[in-house]
Amino acid sequence: WDAAYKRELQTFQDIGDAGEIWFGEESMFRIIRWLEKQKVPLDSSVLDIGTGNGVLLIELAKSGYVNLTGIDYSPSAIQLSEKVREKEGMSNIKLKVEDFLAPSAELSGFEICIDKGTFDAISLNPDNAVGKRKQYVRSLCSVLNPEGFFLITSCNWTKEELLNEFREGFEILEELPTPKFCFGGRIGNSVTALVFQRKK
Repeated sequence: WDAAYKRELQTFQDIGDAGEIWFGEESMFRIIRWLEKQKVPLDSSVLDIGTGNGVLLIELAKSGYVNLTGIDYSPSAIQLSEKVREKEGMSNIKLKVEDFLAPSAELSGFEICIDKGTFDAISLNPDNAVGKRKQYVRSLCSVLNPEGFFLITSCNWTKEELLNEFREGFEILEELPTPKFCFGGRIGNSVTALVFQRKK
């Protein structure tokens, strides 16, 4: 990931392109629309897990959210997101190099956690993927307040599989609509987007 973000950082410095938006722009606006529909207060503390280029945080800031933090374990990703933040003039967005599977003590008390593809990436780790997924859920419980919201967008997991992965400590609130496709007479989604709430 670090090598990929180093390339994106170089591209941003060369031509000002922030790089790929995972799952496309629509995936960001789907999240923002849900927050707005729920009338989530604009000062709610939001954590973007695996922020990458930080573009989701920029869009949240443009929508009026003021308490935004992005973490990524790749220093190059955080460098890139700092450059994007600077270009957009969004100095109030906090960015940190942080491994979500071993979160620091100060990473806590969030009311909303958002994941677009990070759980997918962790799930693909060839070294003890099951253990890492369990650790992800433990980390999520430690950083997200009771009754806080967790919004996840995944291209690797179905709704049923995600419900199973997050059954400890979370309940499903809503499935967000994602593009559908038809193949061989069956309808499916290439992306799953769910909203969970942490149990009390």
